[in-house]
Amino acid sequence: NEKIQEFKVALSEQEIDLKALRELCFSGIPCEGGIRALCWKILLNYLPLDQALWETFLTKQRDLYAQFLREMIIQPGIAKANLGVSREDVTLEDHPLNPNPDSRWNTYFKDNEVLLQIDKDVRRLYPDMAFFQRPTDFPSQLILDPQNEYETLRRRVEQTTLKAQTVNRNRSGVTNVSSPGKALNLYPSNEYEVLPNGCEAHWEVVERILFIYAKLNPGIAYVQGMNEIVGPIYYTFATDPNNQWKEHAEADTFFCFTNLMSENRDNFIKSLDDSQCGITFKMESVFSKLKEKDTELYMKLQEQNIKPQYFTFRWLTLLLSQEFLLPDVIRIWDSLFSDQERFEFLIPVCCAMLTLIRDQLLAGDFTTNMRLLLLYIYKNNNKKIIII
Repeated sequence: NEKIQEFKVALSEQEIDLKALRELCFSGIPCEGGIRALCWKILLNYLPLDQALWETFLTKQRDLYAQFLREMIIQPGIAKANLGVSREDVTLEDHPLNPNPDSRWNTYFKDNEVLLQIDKDVRRLYPDMAFFQRPTDFPSQLILDPQNEYETLRRRVEQTTLKAQTVNRNRSGVTNVSSPGKALNLYPSNEYEVLPNGCEAHWEVVERILFIYAKLNPGIAYVQGMNEIVGPIYYTFATDPNNQWKEHAEADTFFCFTNLMSENRDNFIKSLDDSQCGITFKMESVFSKLKEKDTELYMKLQEQNIKPQYFTFRWLTLLLSQEFLLPDVIRIWDSLFSDQERFEFLIPVCCAMLTLIRDQLLAGDFTTNMRLLLLYIYKNNNKKIIII
């Protein structure tokens, strides 16, 4: 295939030409031979452009991620196991009811709130696909070592959900706690079941990535929807046909997700909503672009008092990951990651999505149109999104 050959040539250069690679990737990256996974690692500023540096760099980053696992999952697990073993461990300074914010117990309980929300969300990740329920070929040996007696994230969730209330933290930072009775039905029977000891499902790996990210970024921690951004990246890396890359999908996904969030995190911080870098400005930009390209449709939405924040908030913050099936999301992200102004590029894409269903929107009333926009489904396969 000529296109695959073009990519192989571009990726064989000792010094990757980023501009040329971006242009090549913009119209779609082949999935064969792990080309897409490799391109995404470069486009997301993870891999250096000089290939001579790759081996050393990757070893360093993967060792760093292993260190994060030790410090944030393994060590707290050991500490929890040891706390209370003897009377000396439960001191006046550090005991489960100590309100001091520096208390190890206090930190542990706060982390549990975040962990429960992550767990709830990752179990529902792409429920129409079996992939995330399946066991990974490369479970974390650090975590699943049979010699370890510490409390893993899996055990932590199992123990906490038996007695805890359902915790939900929304984007505003407000924690909503439901009645204890609901905790027993935290996971309906059709959601993912935990695999036997020694195995771990792909969703458990995604859970760990998000938990580590939340611990390292306390200012933003975890906000619902981040799982939808990690999912396609992890899927792409964990299905790489090259085992040398696939084995390290977890660490590589973590760093690529972190890089992507460093560009996208303003959308998740409520205090920045009304700033020029905040989500409100971007949502309004979609309607400004629509007014410029399709005045009739713009006026129709205005007449019905349909505001951009009603539907574009999710489109923009989650990078369209919930509006399309996973293969389509991945294809859209090829172009998104290739564009130097990647989040600016989302605005004309959202505008094009509106024009694709313009006939239905022009004919619909408020209720019909809100349903169309909130459950965006475009079925005419003869048309493609074309950015003008």
